[in-house]
Amino acid sequence: MQFQINSMGKEHKYETKVEWTGNKGTGTSNYREFERSHTISVEKKVSILCSSDPAFRGDSSKYNPEELLVSSISSCHMLWYLHLCSEAKVVVLEYTDFATGTMVEKANDSGQFSEVVLKPLVKVKDASMIDEAQALHKKANEFCFIANSVNFDVRHQSTCVEFEG
Repeated sequence: MQFQINSMGKEHKYETKVEWTGNKGTGTSNYREFERSHTISVEKKVSILCSSDPAFRGDSSKYNPEELLVSSISSCHMLWYLHLCSEAKVVVLEYTDFATGTMVEKANDSGQFSEVVLKPLVKVKDASMIDEAQALHKKANEFCFIANSVNFDVRHQSTCVEFEG
């Protein structure tokens, strides 16, 4: 990752490599004759084995782009949320998100996401922190780089409880 400063602020560049690994010997000679398998890699990081969704002839044992998009939004939101909680002295002890994304496939086989719903379960140190912990989800959404980059709604159905360890 590299960054430079321009008139809008810091500009960050991310480099990834996506390599198709699904050639079964005849390339794309026929729609049913190739796998959708591919590898996503970033220098000095573990590669991610991917495919398309099984509905599109993909391998269900591998991540698909749609899952990665939903995960990216969820992860970005969580990281901002934890940052904001730390600043606000809200002590989060556990955070688990059960995010869902809805993609609508059109008659011409194209599609797009209509929404992503984040469903974080947050456990805080003390019950007195619950109200502020809930409110910080809205602020985290306002800061989330990924949520700010998509053209569909990102909603939150959060649950916050006191940690009982």
